[in-house]
Amino acid sequence: MNRPAPRSIDQYLSQLRDALKGEDPALVQDALYDAEEYLRAELGQHPGKSEADVLELIASTYGAPDEVAEAYRTTEKAVRAALKAPPPRPHPTALGRFFAIYTDSRAWMALFYMLLSLVTGIFYFVVTVTGISISAGLGVLIIGIPFFLLFIGFTRVLSLVEGRIVEGLLGVRMPRRPVRSQAGTTLLARIKAMLIDPRTWTTLLYLVLMLPLGVLYFVIGIVMVALSVGLIVAPLAHLLSYVGIPHAGVQINGWFAPWPVTVPLALIGVLLLTAFLHLARGLGKVHGELARALLLSRDPE
Repeated sequence: MNRPAPRSIDQYLSQLRDALKGEDPALVQDALYDAEEYLRAELGQHPGKSEADVLELIASTYGAPDEVAEAYRTTEKAVRAALKAPPPRPHPTALGRFFAIYTDSRAWMALFYMLLSLVTGIFYFVVTVTGISISAGLGVLIIGIPFFLLFIGFTRVLSLVEGRIVEGLLGVRMPRRPVRSQAGTTLLARIKAMLIDPRTWTTLLYLVLMLPLGVLYFVIGIVMVALSVGLIVAPLAHLLSYVGIPHAGVQINGWFAPWPVTVPLALIGVLLLTAFLHLARGLGKVHGELARALLLSRDPE
C-alpha cells in the first residue's frame, strides 16, 4: 500500500519508524536520529520554504521512508557480518565443545570486559554521585538548574561510550547515535522530553550499578584466573624447587606437595580455567542484556 508523501519532519520520522517496525530498537534509534539531523539541516538551509516543500525537494536525494529503512537494513546486515566473531569449529562430542571455548574470541573479550569494568565502574559511580550531590547542593541557587541539565546531558554521553564498549567487547548491539530530540526545536520542549524520558533515569541507575558490578566482575576474574594459572604452573613450580630456588613448589598448610600430586593439580587448573571462560562468556551475555534494558530506548519517539 502506497503511503502519502510526508508533509512534515514528524510525519517522515513516524513513517520511517513504522517501516523499521520489528527491527532492533538500537537500529531504529540510530536511523531516527540520522534522519532528523539530516532533515533539519536541510530545512535550515532553506529558510524560505515550508517543511513540505523541503521534504519534496530532498526526496530524490535522501529517499522516502521505506527506501531509507531498507538501506538501513542492508547496511546493518553488512556491518553485523563484518563484526561477527568467527563461529567456533563444531565438535561432535561434549568434551570437544567444552574445550572449544579457548577458540571463542567472545569469551576472551568478555573476560577483558570483566577486568575493565572495575575502572569504568569507579569512574561512572564517581561522576554520577558527584553530579547528583552538586546538583542537590546547588538546587537552592539558580545555577543549580543549568548544572543539573549539563550533568544529565553528560550522562547520556557516557551511556553512548559505555554502549560502544559493550558492543565492541560483548557483541551486543547498542545505539550508536543519541535519542533524537523528540520535541521539535524549542529548548524547553527538549529539556522536558529529556526529563520525562525513563531512559534518563535508568541510565543513572546503570552508572551507579556499574561500581558493585565492576567490583564483582573484577574479583571473580582475578580470583579464578589466579587460581587456575597457579594450579596449571604447579609442576613448573615444583621443578624450580630442585634448582635451588627457595620456597618454590606447592605447599598446602605447610605440607610440600610431591611431584606426582602437582600433575593432577595442573589438570584441575585447566578444567577450572575452561569452566571460568564459559562463565565469563555467560556473564558477558547477561550484562549485555542489562545494558540494553537500561541504556536503550525501547520506543524512540
